[in-house]
Amino acid sequence: MRDFNSLSEKEILALAISLEEEDERIYADFAEGLRQNFPASAAVFDGMREEESNHRRRLLELYRQKFGEHIPLIRRQDVRGFVQRQPVWLIQPLNIQKIRNQVSAMEVETRRFYERAAARATDAGIRQLLDDLAQAERTHSNRAEALEREKLGPGAREEEAESQRRLFVLQIVQPGLAGLMDGSVSTLAPIFAAAFATMSTHDAFAVGLAASVGAGISMGFAEALSDDGNLTGRGHPWLRGAVCGLMTTLGGIGHTLPFLIGRFDIATTIAVIVVLLELSTISWVRHRYMDTPALSAAVQVLLGGVLVFLAGVFIGKS
Repeated sequence: MRDFNSLSEKEILALAISLEEEDERIYADFAEGLRQNFPASAAVFDGMREEESNHRRRLLELYRQKFGEHIPLIRRQDVRGFVQRQPVWLIQPLNIQKIRNQVSAMEVETRRFYERAAARATDAGIRQLLDDLAQAERTHSNRAEALEREKLGPGAREEEAESQRRLFVLQIVQPGLAGLMDGSVSTLAPIFAAAFATMSTHDAFAVGLAASVGAGISMGFAEALSDDGNLTGRGHPWLRGAVCGLMTTLGGIGHTLPFLIGRFDIATTIAVIVVLLELSTISWVRHRYMDTPALSAAVQVLLGGVLVFLAGVFIGKS
């Protein structure tokens, strides 16, 4: 990697052009990724993209005047000291706050680059432009705030907050809830059947662990392969699959762990208490995020859980 102080004025301008082009494309990616669900925020990033495009044009015009048409290839990864930015595809699904935090960091880094570059420039024209761009980056946050005020009125903010909530429910809550319900309810029968059939906490723990892990793997792949999220808006399939699989395993492990206790009566009592806590949590999540009436959610989940539990006990004792 090159040290910044070793760069010539020609290379500094080439690097500045590369930085502005990269930032312009990042803002364009943000705008395009947000356009469907957050059109007002997409308009803000369209405005910021235009700002970066204007900076790049000014740099290109000065470069042509000073050094001609050929621009050497020099990028941020070629120069020591720059923070490597995550590609947009690595921060999917796009989160408004996460994007704004990244944009703030981008603006600070770019401003510092122009300040250092202007301090090293000896050509008056180059120094003047770099100073102007440093000043523009200082005021860029103000420009972003102005764009937000212009594009994001109270109604747009409320609409985007609701869109963000819907995406969170679709991409995280729904697959997580499906996994938690499956892991908590479907493993009840084999765990308690094994417990009452053998009266051995070790056997019950082994069956519960196998059932929980197996159900987690199965549910994770089933969720990931159910749809790719392009039409449903449910986000990246492997993220949903991971959430669903982990919550399925967690749902089964919760009432499996008490069987690590050697005393059968104590282990069984604690496991039943854990089951009741799990079912109550599922009922609350259904009421909180899925708009299910509290009483209806409690009756549906608790009734189903109790029936599965009794089936396991009955089969284990028969």
